[in-house]
Amino acid sequence: MGQTPAQKAAKAARGQQPKKRPGKAQREAIKRAQAAKKAGGGKPAAKKAAAKKAVPLPRGSLRAAYPGTCPACFKDYAKGEVITKVTEGWGDPGCAPRQMSAAEREFARNKARIESGETYRAQKPSDWRRGASPSSTRPVR
Repeated sequence: MGQTPAQKAAKAARGQQPKKRPGKAQREAIKRAQAAKKAGGGKPAAKKAAAKKAVPLPRGSLRAAYPGTCPACFKDYAKGEVITKVTEGWGDPGCAPRQMSAAEREFARNKARIESGETYRAQKPSDWRRGASPSSTRPVR
C-alpha cells in the first residue's frame, strides 16, 4: 500500500527513511535464489543427511555412530554405515546369523524328531491283522 505525502513527511521528520524497492537486477537475483532453494539447492550436508534417512533400514540394524571393526570378519566400517548385532557385538549385516521363519523352525524340529526316531518309538504297535478291517480288530467296550 502506498503512503501519502503527509505520511512520508512525518516519517522523514522522525528520522525514518521510506523503504526503497530493490532494483531489477536485485529482484532477479532474489528470484533465482528462491527457485534454487525450492529445487533442493541448500546445504550439501543437509541433502546427504536427508538421503540417508530416506532409506528404510532392515529390522534389527542401525547406522554406526562412529567407525569400527566387525568382530566376525574384521572388516572396518565407517561412521553412518548400516550395522547389525552379531555374536560378539556390532558388525556387517552379512556376518549376522540368519533368523529362521516360524515355518522353517517347525520344519527343522520335525525333521530332527523323525531322524532321531522319536516319532516312531512313541507310537504303539499296530493291532491290525492281515485281511481284517481296523474296526474288527479293536476290542469292544
